[in-house]
Amino acid sequence: MKAIGFGDNVADVYLHTRTRYPGGNSVNFAVFAKQLGVSSAYLGVFGNDEIAAFIQEELTKIGIDLSRCVQLEGENGYAQVNLVDGDRVFVGGNGGGISTQYPPILDAADLNYLKEFSLIHSGCYASVEPELPKLRELEALVAFDFSEESKFRTDRYLQSVCPFIDFALFSGGRMTDTEIDGLAKRVSEHGVRHILVTRGSQGALFFSNDAPYVGAVEYVEPVDTMGAGDAFLTALLIHLVRSGWTKSQAPTPEAIQAGLQFAASFSAKTCLIDGAFGHGQQY
Repeated sequence: MKAIGFGDNVADVYLHTRTRYPGGNSVNFAVFAKQLGVSSAYLGVFGNDEIAAFIQEELTKIGIDLSRCVQLEGENGYAQVNLVDGDRVFVGGNGGGISTQYPPILDAADLNYLKEFSLIHSGCYASVEPELPKLRELEALVAFDFSEESKFRTDRYLQSVCPFIDFALFSGGRMTDTEIDGLAKRVSEHGVRHILVTRGSQGALFFSNDAPYVGAVEYVEPVDTMGAGDAFLTALLIHLVRSGWTKSQAPTPEAIQAGLQFAASFSAKTCLIDGAFGHGQQY
């Protein structure tokens, strides 16, 4: 089994500690997959500045394959994080930098490379929506993170993404059960059969072929919740694929329940370190 994150990379720059950490939804997925014993890679666009060099160096140390990445002249993506009333919140950034100005375009060599993978993950902040139809031609399962913003939940946006993916993730901590049920129904109507809605300490909700499942919660005293949702997503996906989930074979109820428990445990552990997965650097 091999997994790849396709899309965004950023540095999470903590202003209150003057420390930066590698991050970005697609990068976090690749690193968490590696931590779970899966051969993993990242495919995206780097700038040519100090932050780009830092992220590439740390990912190489971890063992993430970057061989199909592109490096362009320009500023790498970064997000500024500060401590506000005891909570770490995003307070600025450059909107993804060069990677969203010139997002990756998959050529024939890239697509041939992607045939090696059984799981591909991307998200709404990567600006790769035009490339998703190309992934539909592969055997790999494709997961996509829609985050929490309402602009990524319109029928128009869902129609641009859902026909080309197998798994959808939404952050739903501020949603009611009725709102979640309505969103899951709309996403299902757009063609996605497996839908995860994370809700923090309330426990995740998962819909598989319209059947609902409620995830367990593992409580810890968090050091930093950065990347916790990405960790949950990655652990659940890895567990389901290892349990036999393919495009033609749905995951069993037993695999789903075990996967939700496994994901809760793995996600809780990531809350005990700074940054999404550590590897901080003072600046």
